[in-house]
Amino acid sequence: MPSSVPLVDLSPWFEGTPAGRAAVAAELDRALRDSGFLLVTGHGVPGELRTRTRELARRFFALPEDVKQRYAVTVGGRGWLPPGAEANGYAEGTETPPDLKESYSSGADTGVGDPDVDGFWFQRNVWPAEIPELEAAANEYMARMRALSDELLTAFAVALSLEADHFTRHTGHPTYTFNINWYPPMTHVGTPAPDQFRIGPHTDFGTVTVLDRQAGLGGLQVYTSDGRWEDAPFDPAAFTVNIGDLMARWTGGRWRSTRHRVLPPDANAPDEDLVSLIFFYETDHDARITSLGPPIGHTAYPDVIAAEYLREKLDAITVT
Repeated sequence: MPSSVPLVDLSPWFEGTPAGRAAVAAELDRALRDSGFLLVTGHGVPGELRTRTRELARRFFALPEDVKQRYAVTVGGRGWLPPGAEANGYAEGTETPPDLKESYSSGADTGVGDPDVDGFWFQRNVWPAEIPELEAAANEYMARMRALSDELLTAFAVALSLEADHFTRHTGHPTYTFNINWYPPMTHVGTPAPDQFRIGPHTDFGTVTVLDRQAGLGGLQVYTSDGRWEDAPFDPAAFTVNIGDLMARWTGGRWRSTRHRVLPPDANAPDEDLVSLIFFYETDHDARITSLGPPIGHTAYPDVIAAEYLREKLDAITVT
């Protein structure tokens, strides 16, 4: 059965011809209506940067536990999220065992001048002294991801026949998070508990997520529109892109914020470990998200303020 997750080449968008941009925008609209997920090539992000960032992160995750503990934080913090810190299934209201992963989290760190806002959304990034090269690589990666995400949001607006800056006018000083996830092997974590995943079933919370993943037996699955869990296709040159709940609300339900999960370690590959680079893009913290009405959208969600909505979601998945 062919995958429900399509592949879109962004090259014609970046080449800038009206016909090329319109064609890419139409493909994005179809993908986000039908699947909520897609693979994108032609994005212009150097493969060397992706490889280097992943390799440096692996060096951090290989450090002794007591060294990593110096950087330990809870969900929403900047630093190391240890095993057991997060259970994404709670976002759906499902009691679930903790996710079988570790993360290193960074993000937007240039504040807006309001201590209450800056203290959570624009915290200072913390970098491990043991891996000094990680800071520069991660910062370059985040800059690339923010630029790509804004291009995607621009293409999204064109796809809906809106002004090109309809979404990006709300990303002048955005919040975003960059999580590097390490999914340890079964030889490290043991046999998973019932209904325990590397990441439990959930939807993302923001506008757009850009994922650089590795293929594996214990890898990404997406929930199809006809109610099946399906292995996500993999292309080493591509990013996996999906929208989150904020964007689904913004489009009045036209586009799908799709459930997904990362399978637990597989007994057939007990030594398999994977590292994913995940960029969660949002909006300005005080952006008011108002559903687009017909003919674009079909559901009038109540307005939300981005930061308030996202904070509730993050609190829901934090294991206390």
